[in-house]
Amino acid sequence: MTAAAPSAPAAPQATLILLVRHGQTPTTGTVLPGRAPGLHLSGQGRAQAERVAERLAGLPIDAIYSSPLERTRETAEPTAVCTGLEVHENAGLIECDFGEWTGAALAELAGLPQWQTVQHTPSAFRFPNGESFAQMQARMVGTLEALCAAHAGGVVVCFSHADPIKAAVAHALGTHLDHFQRIVISPGSVSAISYVEGQAPAVLMVNATLEPLSGLRKS
Repeated sequence: MTAAAPSAPAAPQATLILLVRHGQTPTTGTVLPGRAPGLHLSGQGRAQAERVAERLAGLPIDAIYSSPLERTRETAEPTAVCTGLEVHENAGLIECDFGEWTGAALAELAGLPQWQTVQHTPSAFRFPNGESFAQMQARMVGTLEALCAAHAGGVVVCFSHADPIKAAVAHALGTHLDHFQRIVISPGSVSAISYVEGQAPAVLMVNATLEPLSGLRKS
């Protein structure tokens, strides 16, 4: 009688990270608000937050994390209500520290010589008395790695900001930081990255604003 062949070990369950940009604010597209407190969602931004919660319905979410800023916390609230989960603040998801450029009008910044570096070689740029894009990317990637370890095999929703999300997506794609400005992350959009230990990340969607998300993971 021959012994039964040993069964192959089960493939590890991927950890699914959903990166949600906060909804629109009164200054979206006109000002670089950075980490300044007191900026809240506009009416359209609140509607976008509700829409995110609707799109997440049916997805087995394990945890919700948010940047500490008001606009991300407010975007996360409808999802927390719908899921019954607590929103955990995580400073690693916060906006880039724009230093002396915080609160500046984008139209004014666009006229500075440094703006061309920001757009074309961001890996070489550090905001005056603020954070560099490389530091921001390292912070964001490290944060997502820690969340993957804490919720291995689960589904984690992270509410963050455009530049940190763009940098995380670029890293997952294996794209150089100097090209991360080519990635568009709209208010209220969702980007999804699948992580399996020992494998390269898989980017499942970027800047999605319309379709239901329940199909990303079978319950």
